[in-house]
Amino acid sequence: MTVPVAIIMGSQSDWDTMRHAADTLTALGVAHHAKIVSAHRTPERLYQFAKGAKAAGYQVVIAGAGGAAHLPGMTASLTELPVFGVPVESKTMSGLDSLYSIVQMPAGIPVGTLAIGKAGAVNAALMAASVLALQDEALATRLAAWRKRQTDAVAEHPEGAA
Repeated sequence: MTVPVAIIMGSQSDWDTMRHAADTLTALGVAHHAKIVSAHRTPERLYQFAKGAKAAGYQVVIAGAGGAAHLPGMTASLTELPVFGVPVESKTMSGLDSLYSIVQMPAGIPVGTLAIGKAGAVNAALMAASVLALQDEALATRLAAWRKRQTDAVAEHPEGAA
C-alpha cells in the first residue's frame, strides 16, 4: 500500500505541533509517514526526500518548520506535489518568524500556508484529506462525517444562559 501523505519537520521538537496533523489523518483513516528532514542540518536528506517524494507514492506533503522555516519552501521548490506549510511556534517571535518565512514564497513556488501551531497542523491534515478525497469517495464520506461531528458539537446556547 502506498502512503499518500508525508509529514515532515525540521526537528524532533516540531513533533509537539506536527503530531496533531498525524492524529487528524489517523482519525480520517489516511495513511501517512512522519520524518525529520531539516533544511539546514540535513540538506541532502531534504533533497533526496523532495526529489523522490512523488516516486515514493506520496501525493501531498505537510511540512512543519519553526524559526527560519525554510523546509516548506525548499520542499516545494524540489517537488511538484502540493506542499502545505505549518509554522511551528517559536520562542523568539511566537511563530511569526515561521509564518513570514513560509508565506513569503516567490511566484511560481507555491506553499499552502496554514495557521501557526496546532490549528495549522490540524488544518493542514484536513486540506491534505480534502485533496485526496477528490479521487477517493470513501475518504470524502469520512471527511464529511468528521466535519458534521464538528458542527454538531457546537452548542446553540452557552451553558448557564437563560
